[in-house]
Amino acid sequence: MRFLDSRLYVITGSAFLKGRKLEDVILQAIGGGADCIQLREKDVSSRELLEMAVLLRKLTKETGTTFIVNDRVDIAQAVGADGVHLGQQDLPIAVAREILGPDKIIGISTHDSKEAIEAERSGANYIGLGPVHPTPTKSDAEPAIGLQGIREVCRHVSIPVVAIGGIKQKDVEDIIRSGASGVAVISAVIGADDVHAAAKAMRDAVDRVRKEGIGHGSYYQRSIEDGARRKDAGRRSQTLRADGKDHCH
Repeated sequence: MRFLDSRLYVITGSAFLKGRKLEDVILQAIGGGADCIQLREKDVSSRELLEMAVLLRKLTKETGTTFIVNDRVDIAQAVGADGVHLGQQDLPIAVAREILGPDKIIGISTHDSKEAIEAERSGANYIGLGPVHPTPTKSDAEPAIGLQGIREVCRHVSIPVVAIGGIKQKDVEDIIRSGASGVAVISAVIGADDVHAAAKAMRDAVDRVRKEGIGHGSYYQRSIEDGARRKDAGRRSQTLRADGKDHCH
């Protein structure tokens, strides 16, 4: 199964562009370390959204960055996006999978362990979990879950967890230590005066903690442990082969 193990997941938000071109801001975010871009624009027409999707698909392909479309499975399919991100009230994962095929990434917004477990059972490639903190970018957001909410969910699922909601640079290390694979942000990067610097600071914070290998039952922690087990098994195998040769002599 294909997973989306994103460290810095940046979501578009035209309200935060401050008169700058979308493509310029996104390229700065990618240059600073964003490894996934999600197109999320609620107040534009389908035609405008398609035009933005075509533009971002081109940029993300050129930079080797994962491209996700929020909600709109049809737009994602039309532009050849890497996948789609669904809400709890959007198309079921199974229906989106039937439309997009087995190789596309499907993520879904979750707010607690019950929704996260169901998302994994339904075949999600990752979950967006939050809001971690109260957020002004979503008027209908659920109550904030805090770090404890992240820890709880990460104990119950084995797919990547991307934390979202009111996240600032100062929050990132604690969020990753709580088990999230990465962070998703809008205003903290898109709305920054220096987009590249804001993205780099957040990505560096994620990388520092993940290098430490600290997490609470998280996807990336299990990946580290699996890698260590494979290396240990490889060393034991080499030792056995060497012993066998010695005995033959």
